[in-house]
Amino acid sequence: MLKSELIDLFAVQPGFKILDITSHADDITQMLEKQIPQDGRLSVVMYEGEHSFTKTLQSTRTQSISSLSRPFRALPRDNDIVFIRDVLDRHTHPEKILELAYTTLANAATIVIISDSLKAQIALQMLDRCDFRAINIVDSMQHNLTVVTGKKMHMWGKGL
Repeated sequence: MLKSELIDLFAVQPGFKILDITSHADDITQMLEKQIPQDGRLSVVMYEGEHSFTKTLQSTRTQSISSLSRPFRALPRDNDIVFIRDVLDRHTHPEKILELAYTTLANAATIVIISDSLKAQIALQMLDRCDFRAINIVDSMQHNLTVVTGKKMHMWGKGL
């Protein structure tokens, strides 16, 4: 159920690039890879944790990070959507993660945070502080998870 609901959050277009930031690359990561068009790309940032993801597309990039105190690396304006799962509330510098996500997003691109339902309000506040706009909580999904979305808008905040 969660996977099909996530797919409904975005429309894949040619050249679509997704960044998945997680400490457990799994079947959701696999589902994201299946949504990538031939000329698109999935980048997976794998923080320390259990990973059951095996890349099947040659265009999929992976980055392993051994500590939840380190930032990830991504090029500016290089991604159309960023998924952050199970890392934001555990990272030593969560706002730095959001700032890096903001930088790597193209203008009018989307950030999706999947978190524990109790931490959704904290995610909303952090997105607002990091200049994301159109911030919304998607109804709670299975396993007591909540999805929070936001947009990087051109000419708003740091959106140049």
